Amino acid sequence: MDILLIGGLWLDGSAWDEVVPELTALGHHPVPLTLPGQGDGVVSATFDDQLKAVVAAVDAAPGPPLVVGHSAASTLAWLAADARPEKVAKVALVGGFPADDGRAYADHFAIEGGAMPFPGWDPFEGADAADLDQHTRDRFAAAAVPVPEAVARGVVRLTDERRFDVPVVVVCPEFTPAQAEEWIAAGESPELARVTHLEYVDLDSGHWPMVTRPHELARVLGAVANS
Repeated sequence: MDILLIGGLWLDGSAWDEVVPELTALGHHPVPLTLPGQGDGVVSATFDDQLKAVVAAVDAAPGPPLVVGHSAASTLAWLAADARPEKVAKVALVGGFPADDGRAYADHFAIEGGAMPFPGWDPFEGADAADLDQHTRDRFAAAAVPVPEAVARGVVRLTDERRFDVPVVVVCPEFTPAQAEEWIAAGESPELARVTHLEYVDLDSGHWPMVTRPHELARVLGAVANS
């Protein structure tokens, strides 16, 4: 199966470099995406540009793909299901939940000079970054790509209720499946609360398992694709 890999904020397609070989060895065809404005040098990219790139990758797949969204890009993965409910086989959300209709995509941190740079590690201290050593933190921060303002502040628009019939797997790294289920039941993700086929998978890591647990993450995604 084609597995489209969409990294979250500040990440380009190289974030999946250690996941790709494992997925290939498991018999899948991983396609890591470098989103417009996050690694291609197009600082004027918009949120719509990123969504169009994801949908184009879905359309280019020879068969219905598994669309994987990490962190904030869980919204992009879910929007792919909204745009192509008949073409997306499954959606896997790694450490994130999709934003609701009418909400800003990822207006979480300060904008500087028309972009949202990586804010440093202070906002992520605790479970998010507990498994990142200093060398890995330094390497991550050096490679982080500032997210264009028009991406971060883009407005989410969901239009096709057939998206709720696309199976979704929530991969739980820095939180547990029980916590995720509790949050959704409490109304923190109205979108996921309406999904017909919703599953949870535990993954013992921090917020960036493609960096700290790439082989384990690949096996989880491979199992999702096979199920």
